[in-house]
Amino acid sequence: MSSSATPRTLGEALDSARPYVLSLFRIVVGLLFFCHGASSLLGWFGGIMGTGKTLEAGTWPGWYAAVIQLVGGALVMLGIGSRSAAFISSGSMAYAYFHEHQPEELWPIQNGGEPAAMFCWALLLLVFTGPGPLALDRIFGSARTAEAAPEARREPSRV
Repeated sequence: MSSSATPRTLGEALDSARPYVLSLFRIVVGLLFFCHGASSLLGWFGGIMGTGKTLEAGTWPGWYAAVIQLVGGALVMLGIGSRSAAFISSGSMAYAYFHEHQPEELWPIQNGGEPAAMFCWALLLLVFTGPGPLALDRIFGSARTAEAAPEARREPSRV
């Protein structure tokens, strides 16, 4: 199906929207991750667990996790270096789950680790799918992308 043709089936219509839904997914996941960091570091949204308080600078591991959440969430949300930011952020959530939550109980529903597990997997998905078309890297990097495009269009060698 050419990109200018009208989709004939629901599947084709959904497939044509996929890149934009992927961008929307990235933006929402990044925003939610950013909000976690902003509440812990800046006291936004009620602060830590609604107390209005923030984490003391340098406390392990919470303060460092919050920095990753704030910076990584902003980068993922904006689509700036989003694959690298998502990779580091996903790893921090894996650490949070296995080090902080899983030792308490086996299942995330039992140990309060559902947000860590969901963020870990959602961010890991973005590492592999990329940011989608609505990313600042794609918008402002269009000149570099256009120069690199002939390289990207080469057919893979067949052995």
